[in-house]
Amino acid sequence: MNDVATTKEHATTIREIALAHAERPGALLPLLHAIQDQIGYVPATAVPVIAEVLTLSRAEVHGVISFYHLFRTEPAGARVLYLCRAEACQSMGGRALEAHAKDKLGVDYHQTTEDGRLSLEPIYCLGNCACSPAVMIDQDVYGRVDPERLDELLEDV
Repeated sequence: MNDVATTKEHATTIREIALAHAERPGALLPLLHAIQDQIGYVPATAVPVIAEVLTLSRAEVHGVISFYHLFRTEPAGARVLYLCRAEACQSMGGRALEAHAKDKLGVDYHQTTEDGRLSLEPIYCLGNCACSPAVMIDQDVYGRVDPERLDELLEDV
């Protein structure tokens, strides 16, 4: 499918989702989740449509999207690696793990490897503090991850 067809399809999907959620109290967050679930991310073209349907400013919609770290504004890789950046993980080697992951993958946070295989994202607590540092690959959480263990986990990705 070409970019124009994809953009038109996304515009239709976004408007349908927005209209389906418009009457719900507190519709914005569920609407954004629905868009991301359907499309895989929340494209910039969604902001004016959502603002119009919910009678919000574009700044309000953008502010919510940019505030919550799990909303993506670009397509993700086939898999997503989340590195915990909370204090417990940082105190147990999280910063060294972060440097290793960025170096190994050749990307920074919010970026995807050139082959589209993996996106790297920060997350600010996985609730696995007793097993720090922790990472999550897609929906699976792993504890006591050092650079060597991360390499092993990434072999399966």
